[in-house]
Amino acid sequence: MEGEDSDLIKLREIVFTELHPDPAQAQSAASMLEGIDGILEVHAETRLLLKVRYHVLKVSLEQIETALIDCGFHLSSKLIYKVARALYYYTEENQRANNGCSSEDHNCTRKIFINRYQQKTHGCADPRPEHWRKYL
Repeated sequence: MEGEDSDLIKLREIVFTELHPDPAQAQSAASMLEGIDGILEVHAETRLLLKVRYHVLKVSLEQIETALIDCGFHLSSKLIYKVARALYYYTEENQRANNGCSSEDHNCTRKIFINRYQQKTHGCADPRPEHWRKYL
């Protein structure tokens, strides 16, 4: 049983491009991904290299990277990374399908956006107490 579970835990590297307004994209992405269900460990090795350890039945690499791209991060587009990314997407999709996981479950992406929105300072938060909000 322990051997089966170890096949479901993945350790992947996400490489970012240098041409971005945030020079330390890996650190920013790590702070954004912390606390997401299914992500066991995340840390920035360098300013452009992020290591992520996650449970593949709860979240896939494709979901993680799609959420990062939607949040404005730029992944490396070198050929070696594109090929590795496509291979990981394919194998994880098959592994999830074989274990009864649907590919339509994008709960992780929604949680990443909610987490990002809550951490960001913006003027959209209502400063009034909850019981005052029903009054105009």
